[in-house]
This record gives sequence, C-alpha cells and structure tokens, in this order.
Amino acid sequence: MKSGRIFLSAVLAGLSIGFGGLVFLSVENRVMGAFLFAIGLFCVCTMGFHLFTGKVCYVLQIDRSYALSIPIIWLGNLVGTGLVAGAASLTRIGPAVRERAAALCAVKTGDSLVSLFFLGVLCNIFIYIAVEGYKSNPHPLGKYLALVLGVMVFILCGTEHCVADMFYFSMAGAWSVRAVVCLVVITVGNAAGGIAFAWLHGIHKK
Repeated sequence: MKSGRIFLSAVLAGLSIGFGGLVFLSVENRVMGAFLFAIGLFCVCTMGFHLFTGKVCYVLQIDRSYALSIPIIWLGNLVGTGLVAGAASLTRIGPAVRERAAALCAVKTGDSLVSLFFLGVLCNIFIYIAVEGYKSNPHPLGKYLALVLGVMVFILCGTEHCVADMFYFSMAGAWSVRAVVCLVVITVGNAAGGIAFAWLHGIHKK
C-alpha cells in the first residue's frame, strides 16, 4: 500500500479513536464510557484502518516496508484525532468535553515518565490481546468480545494509549513541551509492550 493511502487510512483510524474518546468524555458513567469507547477499535478492525497501537505489535513479523510505515501511521492518527477535537470544539458540547479532557491531561502531564512508560506498556498488551483476538478467534461473538473487553480493561485500569491521548490533548488545547514529551514516552511504551507481547505469543505458538 502506498504511503498516501496508508496515511489516509491512519487519519481514518485517528477519527475513529477520536469518536471513542469523544463519547468517553461525554458520559458520566466511567464503565459505560469505557464500553462505548470500543466503537473506535471496532471501526479500525472492521474497516481495516491503520492504527499505530495495533500495527506496531507486528513489526517483527512483517517486512521492512511495514516497519517504515509505522511513523506515517502515527502522524495520520495524530491528524485524525485532531480533526475530531477541532470539530467538537466548534459545537455546544465543546466546553464540557474540553473541561473533562483538561482534567485527564493534567493527570498525564503531572505523572512521572517512568509511570507513563509502563502504563503505555500495559495498555498495548491489552490492545494486542484485543486485535489478535479479533483476528484469530473463529467465533464472531468471540471476535467482538475481544475488542470490547480489551478496550474496556485498558481504560478502566487507567493505562495510557498514545492515540487516545492525542485526542485528549487536542480536545483540551493542552499541547506543551511537557505534553509532547509525555506522548512520546507513552508511544515508546505502547510499542515496547505490543512488540514484546506479540513476540512472546509467537514463541508460545511454535
């Protein structure tokens, strides 16, 4: 797939995660919000979009061109989440959603980098379980349970998903040097967790 098409697919994935983040911030009940956030990964997996946290898990299993596409996917996800945040900010729901996003972002930027890294590692283990479960489970119900449960668990545990965080920082208007550093650390943690767990899973299957 050419870089332009990968980037477009990544933008669409970012839009999808942005939708998930938007509904999560719009409901009072945290469990229901976590459940509804799964619309993001549902769209990504069923429509074949390129999401960094899912795609990065397989960099050791596919060719060099696949690995080189990962930064393009990350940037496309950033654009997509920013578009959703920008659109929501122009509506009547914007102020309330922005306030909740700001509270989330304050927690993230106030955390230590070590904590953010390992929360990123844990998050992408859940994402790998969700994505691989969707890909490999032969039963339709099992596929969708994998998606929903993987998403709900990573949110309710308070782990860090770099693409969701892109949306929160954009929605809150909270971009700063500290926010960028936090996002990079979370991204590295996501990559480390997903790649390591996928590698260990591959060894287990042999």
